[in-house]
Amino acid sequence: MDDLIEIHNDGQLTIETAIANLQGKDLGLRVYAAWWLGRFRVKTEAAIQVLIAALSDDDDRTEGGGYPLRRNAARALGKLEQQEAVPHLVQVLHCTDFYVREAAAQALEQLGNPSAIPDLLRLLRGQTTGTLPAPEPPQLIQPFDAIIEALGTLGAIEAVTDITPFLDHGVPRIQYATARALYQLTPEPEKARKYGDLLIEALSSEDLQLRRAVLADLGAIGYLSAAEAISATLAENSLKLIALKGLLEKELTQTTAPNLSDGAQQVMTLMDNLL
Repeated sequence: MDDLIEIHNDGQLTIETAIANLQGKDLGLRVYAAWWLGRFRVKTEAAIQVLIAALSDDDDRTEGGGYPLRRNAARALGKLEQQEAVPHLVQVLHCTDFYVREAAAQALEQLGNPSAIPDLLRLLRGQTTGTLPAPEPPQLIQPFDAIIEALGTLGAIEAVTDITPFLDHGVPRIQYATARALYQLTPEPEKARKYGDLLIEALSSEDLQLRRAVLADLGAIGYLSAAEAISATLAENSLKLIALKGLLEKELTQTTAPNLSDGAQQVMTLMDNLL
């Protein structure tokens, strides 16, 4: 009975029980608890510590050598905005599990700490040993899109030379992640524009999943010139609104309240039309 999930009257797992479950013996409850703590942004010190401990878990392992609990713990820590997790996430960038490395790179991007740049660069350059490729086709050696996006968000100017060749990668999603990062890392607006325009072109892809990914990329970089193209993309309105929100947020940082720029008003009009 110790592993039973305690539920509130509103149907939610309690924080105390989620933390206890994460330290328990039931692997299913542990994986769920790690997800739950991240989903509900539980930022208590106890939650942070058990999630950090879960990054080195050896009990929950798939037949193919994956570590599902480590993956969920890394994803959760990325959502909790606690810088003490950074060195631990950097350490698991070298885990054998491809998806743990991917989750760690994404979490480090969310945490925004540039101390992770050297290890992310080493991973991009293939200067690590013992890591395994993705188990599914195209069996990438590393989660290049997650690594490149993290380097872009972290402002790793020193990574531009290493990132640029990925514009020609055979996987479109990696090409788009590269364009996104190079836009962020190119200080001259006119030079950066070509990378934003590459993403606009990608919105016409026949693959819905790719269009969804590019919408997220454009929202992340706040590329105002993409506003009309975003609103016209064949994708869910909810995703288009999220992308436009990213454009609006960036535009508002360049506007003095209470005045709104023409760009901000344009984006707000497009958002209204999608509601």
